[in-house]
Amino acid sequence: MASPTPLVAPIFPAGKEPLPPGWTEEDRANMMQAKKYQDWMQMGMESCVAKTVIAGAGGFAIGGFFSLMSASFAYEDPLMRQTLNTRQKASEIFKEMGRGMWKSGKGFGKVGALFAGIECVIESYRARNDMVNPVAAGFVAGGVLARNAGPKAVLGGGIAFAAFSAAIDLFLRRETPEED
Repeated sequence: MASPTPLVAPIFPAGKEPLPPGWTEEDRANMMQAKKYQDWMQMGMESCVAKTVIAGAGGFAIGGFFSLMSASFAYEDPLMRQTLNTRQKASEIFKEMGRGMWKSGKGFGKVGALFAGIECVIESYRARNDMVNPVAAGFVAGGVLARNAGPKAVLGGGIAFAAFSAAIDLFLRRETPEED
């Protein structure tokens, strides 16, 4: 079909564009459905709530894993479990490991969710993705985490977390050398 005006691309309503060769209307419907799901996923991943939940869950998993790994180095007092049989000792050790994993996971999850949520809000407010966002988020998150220890701790925690956030972000944003 020739365009009524030369050198001007034809305009079609959404969903009524001509199909590529070999495609059917069923393929169009499947593509539109997949695009709808893709748009929902993208909106979800751009949401501060989703980023906070994902960071919290990831922090919880990493904290639990670190605790599980460090449990293998834990000191066991043989006098404390002297009267227990092997099954009772194993049960007690696993319960202790579970409590440690839960506690460590909660701590890592809280820090991850707090930082990710604050950074997302700052990034959304500033409408930029640069080094200021993680440093500011680190300062605020560090201050919030140290709030019960007094004003000096809030300032120190904020500065320390901001420096840590800057170091991690600089490492992640570095240019990698191209290999020939």
